[in-house]
Amino acid sequence: MSYSVGQVARFAKITVRALHHYDEIGLLVPSERSHAGHRRYGDADLDRLQQILFYRELGFPLDEVAALLDDPEADPREHLRRQRELLTARIAELQKMAEAVEHAMEARKLGINLTPEEKFEVFGDKDPEAYADEAEERWGGTEAYAESQRRAARYTKADWKRMQDEVADWGARYDALMADGEPSSGERAMDMAEEHRQHITKWFYECTLEIHRGLGEMYVSDERFKEFYDSMRPGLAVHLRDAIVANATRRAA
Repeated sequence: MSYSVGQVARFAKITVRALHHYDEIGLLVPSERSHAGHRRYGDADLDRLQQILFYRELGFPLDEVAALLDDPEADPREHLRRQRELLTARIAELQKMAEAVEHAMEARKLGINLTPEEKFEVFGDKDPEAYADEAEERWGGTEAYAESQRRAARYTKADWKRMQDEVADWGARYDALMADGEPSSGERAMDMAEEHRQHITKWFYECTLEIHRGLGEMYVSDERFKEFYDSMRPGLAVHLRDAIVANATRRAA
């Protein structure tokens, strides 16, 4: 059984031109010719081609491939052992590359594209990615989550710092508002709640009144959010939740 150059090209998924080149340089000379002088490849030729393509896949130049295959000291088992060693090394390299990519993906899961030093400088001892998996599980299929990811991925250290400063300024003013005895349904409280909603829209996603209501409930029911807002002033989480409801009602009227 022998095969034409076109058939071999299809088998091996290489070009006819490549097979012609291998023949011209003596790397793969067909063992037969047709009466018309056309190349015909036998099973032994196909075995050699398989070896050539393997070494080429690993990046060996053609002259080295020829030296390996024509080594009189090597037998088929030696080629198999060498190939196993090379494949093992390549698998290890690819595994390291995969791990590096995985780490890069994790680092960007919440769009936090900062060095460890920058993260500490901006967020202190709070890890901005601590709840990445939970956030993705809870909101991953929403357009709001996708938009938040797109925006956050572009933010620099200066952007995150500016955002933090805005939150700190808002918190100080809300603290003063509560110290003045402003009720959650008062105009100042509702205005602060609306400012809070606009801050989310500005930095992350379009925060509708309905979404804002849901966030307000979460600020009270989720101890982590409640702790964050109550650290600005005890009771602020509940006060803000009620102000968000009052603001939504006012704006919907």
